[in-house]
Amino acid sequence: MLFNFRFLCRAGNAKKINIPLQQYVRRYGFGQPTETPVQLKGGDLLTLQNYTADEIKYLLWVASDLKERIKHKQEYLPLLQGKSLTMIFEKKSTRTRLSTETGFAVLGGYPSFLTAHDIHLGTNESITDTARVLSSMADAILARVYKQTDLELLAQEASIPVINGLSDSDHPVQILADYLTLQEHYGSLKGLTLSWIGDGNNVLNSIMMSASKFGMNLQVATPKGFEPDPTITKIAEEYSIKYGTKLFLTTDPLEAACGANVLITDTWISMGQEEEKQERLKAFQGYQITMQTGKVASPGWTFLHCLPRKPQEVDDEVFYSPQSLVFQEAENRKWTIMGVMVSLLTDYSPQLQRPVF
Repeated sequence: MLFNFRFLCRAGNAKKINIPLQQYVRRYGFGQPTETPVQLKGGDLLTLQNYTADEIKYLLWVASDLKERIKHKQEYLPLLQGKSLTMIFEKKSTRTRLSTETGFAVLGGYPSFLTAHDIHLGTNESITDTARVLSSMADAILARVYKQTDLELLAQEASIPVINGLSDSDHPVQILADYLTLQEHYGSLKGLTLSWIGDGNNVLNSIMMSASKFGMNLQVATPKGFEPDPTITKIAEEYSIKYGTKLFLTTDPLEAACGANVLITDTWISMGQEEEKQERLKAFQGYQITMQTGKVASPGWTFLHCLPRKPQEVDDEVFYSPQSLVFQEAENRKWTIMGVMVSLLTDYSPQLQRPVF
């Protein structure tokens, strides 16, 4: 909010478009900011492990605020006018690309999309050199990469915010969308029990690094040999003790689903694991989420999947049922990444009353 006010004063934009400054401020709601101790401008989002409970809640608050003002109230909020975003994608994407590209544009900015064929990241040009070049031409970087270490080096060498659009160990922007979806459905996150049934992958890692911070319990079922990273598990156990929540790991899907409010799964075969397909399909037999799984869950249970989905992971009866929140979850990828970008690039403060978390 304050950024846009300063931008108008400095560039004389109100005069250029023949709108009095006071009227411009009134029209777009850039009034007095809501007081908040959270300051994220200029930072990175590489993993939710690095974010406090208040900081994650603030990102969700901004996302909820933008969704209400832009989608429901049809307000025009050019919060990122004059700013550019470099999007580096080593992996294919539907939701991450579309949510980021359209979200940045809706806010008045200009996104630039680069695949592995368009950029020399770590091949013909070092990551260090790439980071410094991009820092001179853009205001932020969103990178969807194979290696978390590449992302960390990019952030270390860049002088602009870097956002993790997915890596081998984390998917923080996905989990923000999951939490916003659950907050909208249940009214609060505190006390919910999440059940993860599937692979011990990057999405699960991000849940384990953050669920306890909201007071949510986590029950995890993975086949033997596909458990979450031991280092992640140790940190999650420490969080569970610190925040007074429960963490339970098993190889039995029904044990993990027992009493859960939310059943969650993901692809069993991630990009780059295609050669393991037959081995994985065999290992994950019995892990499909069905209505039988839901019978041991809590009444009113819901279902999440970050997509794309395969029928062996969850059957059609659950996936297209009223319990399934997957398409609301997918839409919220847009509002949460918009919340992240606004928080890291501007001084905007949400106008909507803070949701209950």
